[in-house]
Parts: sequence; structure tokens; C-alpha cells
Amino acid sequence: MRTFHARLRQVMHEMRLDPLDLRLLALLQDDASLSNAELAERIGLSASQCSRRRAGLEAAGYIRAYRADLDAKKLGYDIEAFTRVTLSKHKDTTADEFAHFLESLDEVQQAHSVAGDADYLLHLRARSLDALAEFVHKRLLPHPHVAQVRSDIVLKTIKENRGFRIGGSLAKRVKRVAGR
Repeated sequence: MRTFHARLRQVMHEMRLDPLDLRLLALLQDDASLSNAELAERIGLSASQCSRRRAGLEAAGYIRAYRADLDAKKLGYDIEAFTRVTLSKHKDTTADEFAHFLESLDEVQQAHSVAGDADYLLHLRARSLDALAEFVHKRLLPHPHVAQVRSDIVLKTIKENRGFRIGGSLAKRVKRVAGR
């Protein structure tokens, strides 16, 4: 995965997105492997203009990374779960320590600090139910800050994230925010 975080901190700036930028974002969201020449052909610009626009979108933080969308099941990760974790204490150091702990766990695909009846919502992937149980019982529950863990196993995925709707109302909102 190619990321732009280091550059973002130095160059982050606001930009006004025009319809060509929005089209470029939509095309890259659908297929990040498109070359500047392929993008140019689809948008009606030169490859160098597409390259400059793409670099500007990266520098402004609209494009955070380029990734391949891998099939977890084909890679042997048959179990998907959403796990709610409640901590025993609520201090800044506790949250920082637990966040650092979560970053080290390969089973954790996403981790969110949430409001509600739990402190964290984790999106987990495991190769089997036994592997998930072992992860919960031997990694999560023994953590000194964990008070409670509740997991929901995914039976069937109805809709997966396939990106944002780009255009229309987004174009108006982006112009309003960028044109403060």
C-alpha cells in the first residue's frame, strides 16, 4: 500500500474540487491501478494534466492510499466478527495503551473508539471459529484493561464498502468547505 501521510503533514492544503477532479477521484476509487494515460483518455485531459491533478489530490489528502481489494475468504480468513470491548478504567493512558495493543494484532482489521455500551468496536478476521476463540480468550480477555468482550459473528455480508458516491451533492459540499 502506497500512503502519503508523511507528505500530508508537510503539504496539507485546501483545494477547490472541480468536476474533473471529482471524475478523477471516482475513477481512481473504482480502479486505483489506472495509469495517468488511461485516466486522461477517460476524462479528456492530457496525461501530464492528470498527473498534476492526482498529485494535488494526494497532497491535499483526498487520496490517502492505493490498495488492492483482497478476498479474505480466498486467503483462508473464513470468519469475520464484530467485537465490542469495554475497558475496566477510563484514563488517557489506558486508552493510549489499549490503542497501541490493538495496532499490534493482525486479527484486528479495524478498531474504532465508540460511544454507547462499549468503548471499542473491532472488526476481526480469523481463519476459523477456533482461531477466533483463541484470539478472544488468549489475547483480548487477558489484557489488563479489558473488562468485557462481546462478539457477533458475520453469517452473510449483505453490502461491502465500495467507496463514496462522488459528484452532485459532494461537489457542492466540497466547494463550500474549500471556499470558506
